[in-house]
Amino acid sequence: MRTAVARIGVLAGLALLAACAPAATPVRVPAPARSIPASSTSPPPPACSPEGIRITELGVDAAMGLRAMGLELVNCGDRPYELRGYPVPSLRDADRDPLKVTVIPGARPITSGFDQPPTRIVLRPGERASAALLWRNLVTDATVVASNGAYLDVAPLPGRPSHPVELDGPIDFGNTGRLGVSAWKRYNGTSSTNPPAPSGPPSTAPTPDSRL
Repeated sequence: MRTAVARIGVLAGLALLAACAPAATPVRVPAPARSIPASSTSPPPPACSPEGIRITELGVDAAMGLRAMGLELVNCGDRPYELRGYPVPSLRDADRDPLKVTVIPGARPITSGFDQPPTRIVLRPGERASAALLWRNLVTDATVVASNGAYLDVAPLPGRPSHPVELDGPIDFGNTGRLGVSAWKRYNGTSSTNPPAPSGPPSTAPTPDSRL
């Protein structure tokens, strides 16, 4: 009898302890972190100048020391913009000091094929014109230090304000100190990545004699 009463007391005590024990806190599994895709940022295009134009580089073609850099002028304003003549480039070195450069309209002493005379162009808003800068990467005098143009400014015509043009690489004209320019022309191409291709120097090979 005492044994049964003792068992009943033990069971009652266990039940009481179970009732007083705090409820187990459920384990929370953290939700997987959401991956936020990195936003692709591209550099903004150059701002439209106060006179309503924007000048950018189109790229550089290089062959046998000859360099040809395309320039594009966009009428980003709200009124017609007139061009007749050659762009006016100026260069600065890596320290932003001006470089002494002889600018040659037409570039005949450098290469042929860029000597078309200027024509009058009137660009409506959104229309474009193109030109090219020509130089040769040559060192003709070992006593003269070669120069690299790290910064380029271009005025659309003589007497008009210059505009900074971002470069993909230096203008490496050695120690020639010469930079040719072609005249502005209306740009009607479908691609704006390549400058106009220069023609090679005139051939000096003798022509075959038809009597042979």
